[in-house]
Amino acid sequence: MNPLNKSLIIGGLFIYCFAVSLSTTAQNNEKRIIQFSGVVVTGDSLKPVPFTNITVTGTRHATVSDYYGFFSFAAEEGTDITFSAVGFKKAHFTIPDTCHENRYSMIQILFLDTVMLKEAVIYPWPTREQFRQAFLNLDNKNDDMARAQKNLAKEEMELISMNMGMSSQENYKMGMQQYQTRMYYTGGKPPLTLMDPLKWAEFVKAWKRGDFKSKD
Repeated sequence: MNPLNKSLIIGGLFIYCFAVSLSTTAQNNEKRIIQFSGVVVTGDSLKPVPFTNITVTGTRHATVSDYYGFFSFAAEEGTDITFSAVGFKKAHFTIPDTCHENRYSMIQILFLDTVMLKEAVIYPWPTREQFRQAFLNLDNKNDDMARAQKNLAKEEMELISMNMGMSSQENYKMGMQQYQTRMYYTGGKPPLTLMDPLKWAEFVKAWKRGDFKSKD
């Protein structure tokens, strides 16, 4: 055989083997796309965690689990996945690169996370200056008796004045009767006071005092 032809044949075989080697290496390094699915549950009760954020770590590719914690999306083998949900600690999972099928399923457990919030102080005024101005303009001229008189209803004041000469037991009884009567007729029109026991008691006391005697 001609030495030149022999060299060409050997060179061609070398190039062919090198090309086959590169193709095999590229196929081995190429990551397969698989269907990655699963369910996200809590670590204490294994209840589903709805609307969990499932993100391909370091990218913007993401999805969200449904109400039952289920998720499913296409991903490459060897991809790192991050699971995050409000009130739970983040979790990471790497899809194995040794999958024998075109799909991979899993159950991801998330554990509760306690978040300590900073102290929030609520003030009735937005600024200290407004608080100072409101404090300086505070009207505090009324004494305790004046404020009590304003808070008491006119009817209650009349009852107190009428019962000044009665015993504590009688005062309590009449006060409860008036309270029950007021609650009974709440939302409606009260009857005429002709049969009101309080008014009759006041009339009897006035009659005993001689308020209706002639002054001639």
